[in-house]
Amino acid sequence: MLPDAPTRTLVSTEIPELELLHRGKVRDIYELDDRLLIVATDRLSAFDVVLADGIPGKGKVLTQLSCFWFDRLRHVVDNHLVTADVNRMPVLLRPYADQLVGRSMFVRRADRFDVECVVRGYLIGSGWADYQSSGAVCGIELPRGLRLADRLPEPIFTPATKADEGHDENVSFDHMAQIVGSEWALRLRAVSLRLYSQAASYARTRGIIIADTKFEFGLIDGELILIDEALTPDSSRFWPADAYAPGASPPSFDKQFVRDYLSTLDWDKSSPGPGLPPQIVRKTGDKYREAFEVLTGRRLDEPAS
Repeated sequence: MLPDAPTRTLVSTEIPELELLHRGKVRDIYELDDRLLIVATDRLSAFDVVLADGIPGKGKVLTQLSCFWFDRLRHVVDNHLVTADVNRMPVLLRPYADQLVGRSMFVRRADRFDVECVVRGYLIGSGWADYQSSGAVCGIELPRGLRLADRLPEPIFTPATKADEGHDENVSFDHMAQIVGSEWALRLRAVSLRLYSQAASYARTRGIIIADTKFEFGLIDGELILIDEALTPDSSRFWPADAYAPGASPPSFDKQFVRDYLSTLDWDKSSPGPGLPPQIVRKTGDKYREAFEVLTGRRLDEPAS
């Protein structure tokens, strides 16, 4: 049984000494020379709208799970993380430890590729809608007769254009190559597929199916670097393996639970979003923390051995 959920919710940060570079749907990003401070708040977005209610501890799950994967997959590709330990960050950040501990990363600044590198191992979400209408996903032809949530014959790479606001748009590989160049497109595809394959294999040993995920990459001194977050409930679909059955949308550890609730409301999916009942907030937080604990084998905020 999970312990009681953390009571504090952090939906915004204030660090006057630093310039706020960007406030996204979830993360507040500050600039410090050639480094960035990325703080994962407890904000929750659904249907591209930031909801009024945050999920206590959600930002800690995103940060600490990303750090777990950064370490585990470093042999595939390096990442931007310098430290997630506030005590090893610049001294001027120490007074803000209450906002930073467990939910912040001090990272190297990279020149970002403006594409989302999406890998799909199962037929779900927009991929399912695409397949139903065309028999393909992002131009990749798939066998006939596949069902909702079916495992694909092999994982496929389906890039998307990155939108700071609104919804990312699925594009073909050729279109991606026009954006980043053919050589980098091939490299990004190969690295993304390898990251997904190794992460999915490991997760399966922990009883979790990674149905799909998205990665972001950048360049530092010409070297390819994994940036932002990695394999979290915000950027991936996690399904419990023991409850998986193709033909229906499986239960999940991600925010699909919130989307399903919001779909029952008379809401046009425009801002501002509706409030969430306490039980939805609590159950969503439990799902995020359960995913972290199952995958890592430790409690949230418990140091890695």
